[in-house]
Amino acid sequence: MILFYTPDIAGDNYQLNEEESRHCIKVLRLDTDDEVFLVDGKGGFYKAKITSANAKKTILQVLEKQTDYGKRNYYLHIAVAPTKNIERLEWFLEKATEIGIDEVSPIICDRSERREVKTERLNRIITSAVKQSLKAYHPILNEPRRFRNFISETISSADQKFVAHCMEGEKFPLKEKTELGRRYLILIGPEGDFTREELQLAQENGFLPITLGSSRLRTETAALEACFEINYLNR
Repeated sequence: MILFYTPDIAGDNYQLNEEESRHCIKVLRLDTDDEVFLVDGKGGFYKAKITSANAKKTILQVLEKQTDYGKRNYYLHIAVAPTKNIERLEWFLEKATEIGIDEVSPIICDRSERREVKTERLNRIITSAVKQSLKAYHPILNEPRRFRNFISETISSADQKFVAHCMEGEKFPLKEKTELGRRYLILIGPEGDFTREELQLAQENGFLPITLGSSRLRTETAALEACFEINYLNR
């Protein structure tokens, strides 16, 4: 199945941009009347055919449309501290998109070793994963925010809020506290973990402390483990 990401699609005809047109005609070797599939990132899944095979502006005609394609009855938002090695964050975004995630927020913590993130490149990685995994919903990638600002701005954005950490103290396995079909927000800290002050702030704002197992996980692995658990429990 050949899939194109077309977020601005409207009506029964669509023109691929020059980059996608070139890929369609020069790389995939498609021609007039060949069938392709489109997703708009908002749940729309389209079957279309090529009506004009041009390497600069390929024209498609929509044949069928499905709405809410692959829609889940829950919403998963993971806020994760960007890793020092950006490729590790890229890996997480790719795999989380394939598994199923709705929103990602890079958070800059006191111990963060990376404090800048180029979301344009990361969004391209997400888009590629959307196409590869046949997803009709494109995860939202927010601009980086400082931890304290993020907490104050998202205080009522989820039904269930969790903070994963490695410090001593009471915490619960994620699976024991997850209620099905809800809106989830999970905080994942940097390589050096959250500070005590950050953990306290999160708990004061309704985040339940959780553990993701007995192993000490890298930031991106912990984020992916949380993503997997939520998807598995809601399967």
